[in-house]
Amino acid sequence: MNTDLTTGKPAVSLLRFTLPMLLSVAFQQLYNISDSVIAGKFAGEDALAAVGASYPVTMIFMAVAFGLNIGISVIISQLFGAKDYVQMKTAAFTGFTTVAVIGVVLTVCGSLLCRPILYLLSTPENIMADTALYLDIYIWGLLFLFFYNISSGVFTSLGDSKTPLYFLIVSSIGNIVLDAVFVIVFHLGVAGVAWATFIAQGAASVCAFWAVLRRLKRIETTEKPLLFSAAMLRRIAVVAVPSILQQSFISVGNMCIQGLVNGFGSSAVAGYSAAVKLNTFAITALTALCNSISSFTAQNIGARKLERVRSGFRTGSLMSLTVAAVFLALYLLAGGALLLLFMDNSSAQALAVGEQFLRILSPFYLAVAAKLTADAVLRGSGAMVFFMISTFLDLLLRVALAFVLVGPYGITGIWLSWPIGWVISTALSLVFYFRGAWNPEKDRRVA
Repeated sequence: MNTDLTTGKPAVSLLRFTLPMLLSVAFQQLYNISDSVIAGKFAGEDALAAVGASYPVTMIFMAVAFGLNIGISVIISQLFGAKDYVQMKTAAFTGFTTVAVIGVVLTVCGSLLCRPILYLLSTPENIMADTALYLDIYIWGLLFLFFYNISSGVFTSLGDSKTPLYFLIVSSIGNIVLDAVFVIVFHLGVAGVAWATFIAQGAASVCAFWAVLRRLKRIETTEKPLLFSAAMLRRIAVVAVPSILQQSFISVGNMCIQGLVNGFGSSAVAGYSAAVKLNTFAITALTALCNSISSFTAQNIGARKLERVRSGFRTGSLMSLTVAAVFLALYLLAGGALLLLFMDNSSAQALAVGEQFLRILSPFYLAVAAKLTADAVLRGSGAMVFFMISTFLDLLLRVALAFVLVGPYGITGIWLSWPIGWVISTALSLVFYFRGAWNPEKDRRVA
């Protein structure tokens, strides 16, 4: 069901739209975490480290998928809010054509470059073969990854956050079952984890793509939309390219940090792998919530209902801070117990590394919540320059400080760089929001 987010009480509309997206995140992270849990528990600490060491590389591809998702979703939301259904369909079809081409190119590039990247990151020799094997299988599923993300983004742009949830629930359960069968029953180790992800993601992608085409077909238009439009691609690129660059720089930054962590040995890599999965759960939950704020903002910007955008920011801020507080309490009080899902007490060094990571980072989730909410409004309005400035500052600070602080403070210095970058970039994002950088009726050059 398509939902018009430009009508009704803003708080109620946003809450109803957001809740399925938060459930989607829960299942998405269950999907991701199950790989590490089953690898760590049934294939050993080195298998957990191998899956974790591959994570920053896979995030490069996720960055492109997520950036394209944002670009296409924002434009479709704006056109849907403006009731321009012909151009809305043209945007969707142009998006799918574009991701098909990009997916093929990245599959080829990934196959050629992943092993050199792993050597560049000083991946420990005892996990190199398994890490490379995982990535070899993962890369051949990139087209599935891209098509699923774009299909999900189109549904969300139309105000439907429930349909992607249904696909994700089935896919997540399928991934967990396949993980268990391939790793526990057939003892395929890291390869089994990779094949489980490949098959589950492939099935979800095909079904979601078929469903979104049926949904678009049911929206009646007076003219036939184009299957590809260069003009529409340029419009999408205005939002997508900055988003891709933002996500890619974050991924490159994470690779730099992974390289530093790799220097402390495979036990440190295993502890970081488990802890960063939990951290990603929290950040992804906040990001998904804020994606709904972006869609809400885009539809209301398209309908020129600016007061609803302000109301959406207030409601979204309260929701984000609440979610952040839950994760903060959970990781401070039960972080050690959660890490034991990935390993056992014999991995003492890995557990110590993971617990320290969570203790240092989790108190600053409140700052991240405020930043992502402001960024969501900036992105939904198309104010990408301001969005990129804040995001890049966060990344540059985190990476630069990690290299500076690792010398005097060791691995603890790496963790300390995160909250410093978060706090400074949060202040900047809030300044941009309150000065009206998102408002199309203001001069954004002086925001």
